[in-house]
Amino acid sequence: MTGMNWHGIAAIYRFELARFGRTIATSLLTPVITTALYFIVFGSAIGSKITTVDGVPYGAFIVPGLIMLSMLTEGIGNASFGIYMPKWSGTIYELLSAPISPFETVLAYVGAAATKSMILGLVIFATAHLFVALPIAHPVAMIGFMLLTAITFCLFGFVLGIWAKSFEQLQIVPLLVVTPLTFLGGTFYSIKMLPEAWQTVTLFNPIVYLISGFRWTFFGQGDVAIGWSLVAIGGFLGVSLATIAWIFRTGYRLKS
Repeated sequence: MTGMNWHGIAAIYRFELARFGRTIATSLLTPVITTALYFIVFGSAIGSKITTVDGVPYGAFIVPGLIMLSMLTEGIGNASFGIYMPKWSGTIYELLSAPISPFETVLAYVGAAATKSMILGLVIFATAHLFVALPIAHPVAMIGFMLLTAITFCLFGFVLGIWAKSFEQLQIVPLLVVTPLTFLGGTFYSIKMLPEAWQTVTLFNPIVYLISGFRWTFFGQGDVAIGWSLVAIGGFLGVSLATIAWIFRTGYRLKS
């Protein structure tokens, strides 16, 4: 049994991070400005009407949702773009013929994308501290939840990058599915504020469980039980891993 090809993994990992490094100013400055605008607009407009949500100051309440919004969209975007570019340029065949296994390939690409997603999440977390005081009830759980979310949605982004046949398709899911679901998943409000019928409908939105679970790590409470949040993200992680395994087993959109 041969060992892991750490040299190959490191080469891909460094290449992906180098691409991030070349655009680090815009990659980090854009979410910082966006986060500041959210605080100015929502903090002033809504915060003046709703001072607290479940006993938490409104400005602090929206922070976990803002971090999740950025991590989901950027994580998916980074991972999907990372594997799509070799397909688009034709170098995917060199990758497939290289002495690196599918597991090692996924580990390198998803690891790099998850690293970038974690950096972004921590930068936004630091930015939020400039506007509001943020209590963290479970700091270890907060980092763990961020890491689990980053890995899971970077795996999903990897699947998306293989599935996409054009740059337009690459943007469809993040823009038309993930972002709207995140806005409707309790980013700026508690689902308990909705009419009962809409609360039931909202529970079918998987992003609700992610934001609620992450908010629990800050304030010790969320819209749904933390156990259900872990089940939801664990299920999504399992589906993403199974899909990637099937892709490499069948060569779906890799060898054609």
